[in-house]
Amino acid sequence: MFSLRILAWRAQTAKHVELVMIPLRMALSERAREGHPIRPEQLRAHSNAGLQYVSLAYTDKLTLDGIAPSIGSVGDAFDNALMETINGLFKTECIRTTVFHDGPYKTISDVEFATAGWVDWYNTRKLHSSLGYIPPAEFEQAHYATLNREPQPA
Repeated sequence: MFSLRILAWRAQTAKHVELVMIPLRMALSERAREGHPIRPEQLRAHSNAGLQYVSLAYTDKLTLDGIAPSIGSVGDAFDNALMETINGLFKTECIRTTVFHDGPYKTISDVEFATAGWVDWYNTRKLHSSLGYIPPAEFEQAHYATLNREPQPA
């Protein structure tokens, strides 16, 4: 959440557990691949109470990886406010407009292609006021550069 960067996503025609399991595994893998593995004790998985989030497979995966689940009660979005905001932006900027696609979506492939374009734009070109008007990828790059800076002699 610190950078607002979208690490993984999945498009699917049904709300099966893979809809959330695959992006979770992808996000953990992406951080490890970049050399910034997730420390599970610092990670909390915010979600709504959808069936895919309360499934045994998903909750077992969180437990095995040491990730604390956080599910809001019905009707509130306090735990999940950031994700709800990003979902709203996605629907407005990608699904309901023709910026990332031509005409209505006809197939899941159309949705996947448009989503890939939107996520790339969101992560690498969209300016976020909460990040000082820079994109999430640039914010992360600066953050990790600061952490990896060697101390200078006094």
